[in-house]
Amino acid sequence: MTNKSSPTNSEEINPEQLLGDFKALMADAEALIKATASHEDGAIASIRSKAIDTLSNAKENLSNLEGTLADKAKVVAEGADDFVHRNPWEAVGVAAGLGLLIGLLMRRH
Repeated sequence: MTNKSSPTNSEEINPEQLLGDFKALMADAEALIKATASHEDGAIASIRSKAIDTLSNAKENLSNLEGTLADKAKVVAEGADDFVHRNPWEAVGVAAGLGLLIGLLMRRH
């Protein structure tokens, strides 16, 4: 079975996509845990308990990571805004140069 969200050779891994995939995985794991709730055998109950603990820790870590990433993004955006306000013509030059470079690269492909 082919997963359409997995990267190919020409694609890079997108952090937002990775977070989305991880959230989907956690939702699937929760559904699996709920589906096995009626099986109270020793081995299955033990595995369910471990899975619930791991899932809980993963949710907490993901929440912390999202908060950290949002804070870092704000700092970077503020820095870029400050740079543009202090150096407007340099910012225009950099944007024009990047636009030209991207245009040339796109034209090659």
